[in-house]
Formats: sequence, structure tokens, C-alpha cells
Amino acid sequence: MIDIDSLPMRVGLGQFQKITASRLQFIKQCGCDDFQLNTPTLPGEERWEYEDLARLVAQADKADLRLMAIENVPTGFYDRIMLGQQGRDRQLDNMAETVRNIARAGIPHLGYAFMPAGVWRTAEDTPVRGGAQAKSFRMETAKSVRAGDGGSYSIWAGSPVDREYSEAEIWENYCWYLERILPVCEEVGLRLALHPDDPPVPALGGVGRVFRNFENFRRAMETFDSPMHGLNFCHGCWSEMRAGEGVTDAIRYFGERGKIFYVHFRDVQGPVEDFTECYLGDGNCDPVESIGALKQVGFNGFIIPDHVPRMVGDGDWCHRGRAWTAGYIQALIAAASL
Repeated sequence: MIDIDSLPMRVGLGQFQKITASRLQFIKQCGCDDFQLNTPTLPGEERWEYEDLARLVAQADKADLRLMAIENVPTGFYDRIMLGQQGRDRQLDNMAETVRNIARAGIPHLGYAFMPAGVWRTAEDTPVRGGAQAKSFRMETAKSVRAGDGGSYSIWAGSPVDREYSEAEIWENYCWYLERILPVCEEVGLRLALHPDDPPVPALGGVGRVFRNFENFRRAMETFDSPMHGLNFCHGCWSEMRAGEGVTDAIRYFGERGKIFYVHFRDVQGPVEDFTECYLGDGNCDPVESIGALKQVGFNGFIIPDHVPRMVGDGDWCHRGRAWTAGYIQALIAAASL
């Protein structure tokens, strides 16, 4: 098991599903020792097995890298849990086994979200600096999508969303899940890291969204207070919430309590109702202040570039935008350490 508490604040890379030799080499060339996988492509329709997870760790070890987190399991592993539907008990049993297998393989974190309607964007080619392309969200466009409209924007094809669900219902289902899965995480020593709803609005597609403001995050951390429960602090989502206001306050509050496990570092231009993802330094927040706040609270986790603009000549993973962002964050960390 990686001794994560002895490591400094640092940059890693992520936002991909399959390990390849060239991608691991690229991560190393960017000066990073850590990476996360987002919903890795693995066998299993209901859960993941130890042997498959152990192979991922072995590939990382061979490349002299650390697989620090798995970000999200397939939505079908726990969609009925999120919606409180029949079949959630079976999903819970399988999630408990998945958690045990992730920990046994030596992966320290499982990032998770609790948004049955998923991540939403209404455009993926909005121009930003120099004509780079970025994702954006317009609430007026999204309002036309209702529960059951599978495939539109984000409610995935085959989703069991069948009616409108209130925020109170989603919170109740969240509590049912955490009451049962968090003890398993404590038993095996796996850190569970909560990601915000993206975008953090009251509802989308007729489904309430809980993790959209400071108060609801504080409630979750206080209700389920454990060394194994904290945040995947998505800087971009926190910037979306109040057009950049309150981000460093949230870093200080949760960071001082040791609740920030790792960070997705990106920013947006504009408020949650109408925002565009952008280059760091061009958005709502001052990235110098944000990294400085993380340094001040003693954060020693890893920070990954999150969604990045697609630069000219970029491939599907936006290698160029990702490398530019990784270097930018590394410089910010170095400056904060002076």
C-alpha cells in the first residue's frame, strides 16, 4: 500500500479509461509520478474483480508510476442505489466487493459522485483563447430535457431514471448508501472521495442534485465523518457554484479538517447558469490564490488537470492542453513552496 501521507502536494494526470505504454510514458515525461483512472475499462457488468485491478497496479509499477485513484465505477454498478429502486441491495453487495478488491489491489482512493443524471454540457466546441475548443453549459438549453430522455446531453442510454426525483429523495438515498458502504471502506482502508454535481444546479432532467453548494457538502462530511471519507475537490465545479466566489473559503474549511483527498484543478468563465471551461488563469478564480490556500492548509495530495481546452493538433485526450496545464500547476506549486 502506498504511504500517501508522506508525499508532498504534487501534480498527477488522469481523465482516461485505458492504460497504454505510450500514455504512461507521456505521464512520466510531464514530470508526474501519479495518475488516476476514470471508470477504467474492465470486465464485469456488476462489479470489478481483484485480479483485473491488480493488473492495473502492476502496469503502473512497471512504469515507475503510482495509480493513486480510481474515479468512478460504471454508473450501472450503483444507479438503482442512487434512485432508491428495487435491486439496490444487490448493487450494494457488489459495490462492497468492488471496494474490497480496489483496496486489496493497493489503490488508495475511490472517487465517487452521486448524481443520477450525470455530468452535463450543452456544447463541446465553444471557442476560447486562440481558438482552442472547450466545453460549455447553458441552463436555458438544458431546461428542455426531462426525466426519461435517455441520451440527451447526459442522461445515459439505458438509464433507470423514470420520473422526477426531488433533492430530498436523492439525499435520503445517499444516506442509505453511505451508512452501508462507508463501514466497508473503513474496514479495508479505502478513502472515499466525493465529487460535486457538475454542473451544481438544483435539478437537471427532472432529477434533484445534492452536491451543489457548501452547505450540502458540510452536511455530508459531518453526517458521515470518517478518516476514510473526504472530497475530490473539483476546483472547476466550486468555481461554477458562485462564479468563483467562496472557492478559497471552501479550500480552507475542508482542508483544515483534512477532508480534501485530491484535487481536480480547472476553472470556468461565468456563473453556473452560463459558463465555459477555459485555460487556468483565464477564469473566475486566481489560480495563485487557490494553490496558495491548499499550501496553507497543509494539503499533501495530488492535483490533476481536469477538463482542458482542446488545442490545435490535439487528440482525443487533449495531450497538448493537458501538458500545458500540468506544467502551469507545477509552477504554481513551486512558487507556493518558496
